[in-house]
Amino acid sequence: MDYLVTMTTHVPDGTAPDAVDGVRAREAARSRELAAQRRLLRLWRPPLRPGEWRTLGLFAAEDAGALENVLASMPLRVWRTDEVMPLAPHPNDPPARLRAASVAGPEFFTWFTQEVPDGLPGQEVRDAIAGEARRAGELAGRGHLERLWRLPDGRVLGLWRAADAAGLRQILDALPLQRRLSTVVTPLSPHPSDPGLSRQ
Repeated sequence: MDYLVTMTTHVPDGTAPDAVDGVRAREAARSRELAAQRRLLRLWRPPLRPGEWRTLGLFAAEDAGALENVLASMPLRVWRTDEVMPLAPHPNDPPARLRAASVAGPEFFTWFTQEVPDGLPGQEVRDAIAGEARRAGELAGRGHLERLWRLPDGRVLGLWRAADAAGLRQILDALPLQRRLSTVVTPLSPHPSDPGLSRQ
């Protein structure tokens, strides 16, 4: 099962810079080990405020207990709090065989909430959902859509790549369900320990 983990680090005041550097070096080494074991799949940096130290990680584990063992094994855990979000498969998540090489440009998370007004004809909704599935396959084949997951609260999380934020907006505006979606976009920056960097 996949998990998205928001990892926020608070280094205690007065900690020597050498001590911080040492923990960070051990964290990078442990991240490489977890990536080799296919436990750590991706790492990103979300937008940060000055002085903030936060990372988004995509992990794979058999269950929540196994994930906790993985997170507890990471050296930065001594200063870190982790928020775990389980990710369920989405029917439109493109299989690896259909995903083209990613286009050049930054990655983004999208958080979709589907809003269907009462009284909307069922056939119209079904047609839009079917169109959304076809469009997801097309966008994966063009290297824009990387992954889709269902969240416990009913939202859908998407991982995308586009030339820039404006390019992503054009893609999202053309989705068949666009008029029925409330969308939040999170731009992602590369993390130096991201296992995905070696596959790009």
